[in-house]
Amino acid sequence: AEMAAARLSGTENRLVSLPLSRIRVIMKSSPEVSSINQDALFLTAKATELFVQYLATYSYKHGRGKEKNALTYTDLSHTAEECETFQFLADILPKKILASKYLKMLEKEKRDGEVKEDDDEGEEEEDEDE
Repeated sequence: AEMAAARLSGTENRLVSLPLSRIRVIMKSSPEVSSINQDALFLTAKATELFVQYLATYSYKHGRGKEKNALTYTDLSHTAEECETFQFLADILPKKILASKYLKMLEKEKRDGEVKEDDDEGEEEEDEDE
């Protein structure tokens, strides 16, 4: 009854910080979604907002940003890497590394033969062993 009252009084938008129109666009971008119930839209927005707050709070409390009284990207990526709850975000919040370090890692992978797809062209012998 409370949500129906909120919708009728037009205060629903004030109950969430995220723009419902943008969330509707994101939800509709999924091919399985044909129509979006207003309550489902509101609950998705609220759940997303609470999740982001939880991620930020957790990262701030467990990160080094506290020292500077700031939440840093490093705090967020560390949370994604270390906390099991947030590990699904590891690809979205990767640890920052220098480009030079990344290039060295790629070179090492090539030398160690881990990147075989690129090296297969003239090496039929190896293909037979795989």
